[in-house]
Amino acid sequence: MKITVILCTYNRCDNLARALESVASSIVPEDLDWEVLVVDNNSTDQTRQIAEDFCRRYPGRFRYLFEAQQGKSNALNAGIRASRADVLAFMDDDVIVDPTWLVNLTKPLLNGDWAGAGGRILSQEIIEAPPWLAIDGPYSLGGMLALFDLGDTPGKLDQPPFGTNMAFKKAIFDKYGNFRTDMGPCPGSEIRNEDTEFGRRIMATGERLWYEPNAVVYHAVPKNRLTKDYLLRFWFDHGRAEVRESVRRSDIWIIPRWILTIPKIALTVLAVRTFHWLFALDPKRRFFYKGFVWATIGQMVELGRRGSATRNLQTPVKLARAE
Repeated sequence: MKITVILCTYNRCDNLARALESVASSIVPEDLDWEVLVVDNNSTDQTRQIAEDFCRRYPGRFRYLFEAQQGKSNALNAGIRASRADVLAFMDDDVIVDPTWLVNLTKPLLNGDWAGAGGRILSQEIIEAPPWLAIDGPYSLGGMLALFDLGDTPGKLDQPPFGTNMAFKKAIFDKYGNFRTDMGPCPGSEIRNEDTEFGRRIMATGERLWYEPNAVVYHAVPKNRLTKDYLLRFWFDHGRAEVRESVRRSDIWIIPRWILTIPKIALTVLAVRTFHWLFALDPKRRFFYKGFVWATIGQMVELGRRGSATRNLQTPVKLARAE
């Protein structure tokens, strides 16, 4: 079995060097055939020089690929096309992987029981969260900081893993397609969910994913992400992504459904979430529901944009649900 680690990067040369150093130190069996494919998504900093330096230092272990079309999904898909492996593992340029990460993450894929796997994503440093922000518990927003920790017990996943710590058999992409290019960060858009959409897509077919707590990566959490402004923008774009991901429902007679859906969301879901936000006493609960309000507005905005752009496009429409 051969494994390709796909790492997509854009203008983060300092972080990239640390990420590559960590994966270069991986502890793997001598008979395991593996490589790291660095996909440079049209960077303008020292990314290429750093990647090529690792290619020289570790011949046959690192490869460099330039993808001019910006957008993370474009870079991911270019990496998938260029891979020559049976299993594809994914990491980002702002993580440090544990030395046993690669072996632990890919081990469940050696047999036919599991289509993919995901592992733990922990913070590189202790997070000093403001009093209104929950990192764990019922109002946790840890997922919006790209943290993923389902505990110490391995087993079947009931939710998709995050893109900086996941692996899939290459045949899964051949069977179900690659990452959607209308999702994932790109110039002019911070809409994400390209990773979780793919996971949900294949899980919906009955494919099974494994959670491996011993496959650990440590993610950088910049202080600017611990701000209300950043998180509310994230919530808003998350709502837009939910609309793009979902299946379009049929129109009612000749009336496009989005025209009816927007006011319905406003009068029901948005009203309920606004009530929870405005009248919550716990600051963590209050901000949690404020985020849901922003996500709902994002859904409504995306519905309106898609509907006004074209009425013939198969626009994903998903009715939000009150919490």
